[in-house]
Amino acid sequence: QVQVEESGGGLVQPGGSLRLSCVASGPLGRIFYMAWYRRAPGSQRQLVAAITTSGGTTYENSVQGRFIISGDSAKNTVSLQMNRLKPEDTAVYICNMMTADANYWGQGTQVTVSS
Repeated sequence: QVQVEESGGGLVQPGGSLRLSCVASGPLGRIFYMAWYRRAPGSQRQLVAAITTSGGTTYENSVQGRFIISGDSAKNTVSLQMNRLKPEDTAVYICNMMTADANYWGQGTQVTVSS
């Protein structure tokens, strides 16, 4: 079965940086879309950033200019560089990879921004 696993979460001070990574394994088809979502405490899942196989990117407005998404669909990997982190960035960050046949999700990795 396909598994999607995130890593790189942790505790960071406001203004600091973290880099999240995600890799999918198993019988995965060709990926054409990869994204990072987040779910803050008491909130619904929200799209943070997305990237297509052509390299086009989309960012949620509050992270624009601070976060950078990158990936390699051939290697089933996607990363999220998070800079100048704010307390409101605190959330479980969830990796998403989409193929023509299925939509795959990771279990999430906790990011906590606090002094």
